[in-house]
Amino acid sequence: MNEKRYNLFSSHLKALFGGRVHKISVDAGLSCPHRGVTRLRPGCLFCDPDGSGAVGIARGAQVAEQIERGKEVMRRKYKAQRFMAYFQPFSNTAAPVDDLRRLYDEALGVEDVVGLAVGTRPDCCPPEVFELLAEYHRRTYFWLELGLQSIHDRTLDFLRRGHDYACFREAFARARDQGLNVCVHVILGLPGESRDDMLATADEMARLQVDGIKIHLLHVLDGTPLGEMYRRGEIAVLSQDDYVQLVTDFIARLHPRTLVQRLTGDGPRDRLLAPLWSLKKWEVINAIDDALKQRDMRQGSDCRVR
Repeated sequence: MNEKRYNLFSSHLKALFGGRVHKISVDAGLSCPHRGVTRLRPGCLFCDPDGSGAVGIARGAQVAEQIERGKEVMRRKYKAQRFMAYFQPFSNTAAPVDDLRRLYDEALGVEDVVGLAVGTRPDCCPPEVFELLAEYHRRTYFWLELGLQSIHDRTLDFLRRGHDYACFREAFARARDQGLNVCVHVILGLPGESRDDMLATADEMARLQVDGIKIHLLHVLDGTPLGEMYRRGEIAVLSQDDYVQLVTDFIARLHPRTLVQRLTGDGPRDRLLAPLWSLKKWEVINAIDDALKQRDMRQGSDCRVR
């Protein structure tokens, strides 16, 4: 693995490309089924009105310009040598195939971009889109990122996701049929879910042997339906210690080969209502590392699939 007790994605990239590779978030100007073409309709309960990963993106600029600006930042902050273009906000397969090809090609045409990551919903992947994504899988280093959040349909209904777990399973199977690398997004701390519910999601990810996973902490943002519920006292959020222990157990249940791409998140400071402790991202990550050592656990140590 690496010095961590989990299969860290950044270490995988460094070994594969021989140096630091960083993702640059790109806003392709697309939307999602909930938001409509203008992005103004209500989304999922937790959805940031500006889209996930909106902080730092050069909105309104062309894809290539966004990447060039991102390269300057990544080189200065992290001494990055190569880059992946990450189509992140909203659903980046929700457009005609010709439009998607133009956007993806523009990103790959930027110097030192060695791969693509495309984030989307499982209900935005018709067969013709999978055929397109398979082309890019053959051309470059490619990841499809699918937002799942939870395997429990009652939770997905509560979140107003607009799809069920069966929809995810169908999209995941199609992606696997095309040989795509798939990174699944899940959220811990969702209202109504117990510890056992959340660990059941980990067990299912292990059973599927997903290629990658991003573990998100539930953020409550101002300007969202979830934020309104929080202000009314209708939902609670996890404490830092509870989250750290939960992530430790979650990691231990994952398949050893799954690449861990995220362990927590840092919501926009100007709109984050709770939990405020999440703003200290590296403190949380260090606490997770310490908990794994203290409990003598590592990724796969409690995995039920071999």
